[in-house]
Amino acid sequence: MRKDSKTKHARHLRKTLTAAETRLWARLRRQQIEGFRFRRQHPIGPFIVDFACIEAKLIVEVDGATHSTEDEQASDRRRSTWLCREGWQIVRTWNSEVYDNIDGVLEAIRIALLDQSF
Repeated sequence: MRKDSKTKHARHLRKTLTAAETRLWARLRRQQIEGFRFRRQHPIGPFIVDFACIEAKLIVEVDGATHSTEDEQASDRRRSTWLCREGWQIVRTWNSEVYDNIDGVLEAIRIALLDQSF
């Protein structure tokens, strides 16, 4: 995907967040976790990630039912491998965790942020 096309696609995704992404974004935006700033639907290399903290090189991915298929899991592994090679740490959570245990999800993100060596 060309950069212009990827940027347009990211803009579209920002406007059409899933319910779980919207709920998590409400708690990530405006530096609510230890003062760290997150971007939503942010392009990194060939991918668009759900949430990214550039300063900490931390990505948060919120996975739904489509990520339970074998093909999607293989795609997620390839994507994660590439992002990790580029120095990114990834926190993955399921939609259901965002709904049922948002505080636990936020704590996992907070720990990952504070565990970074800057």
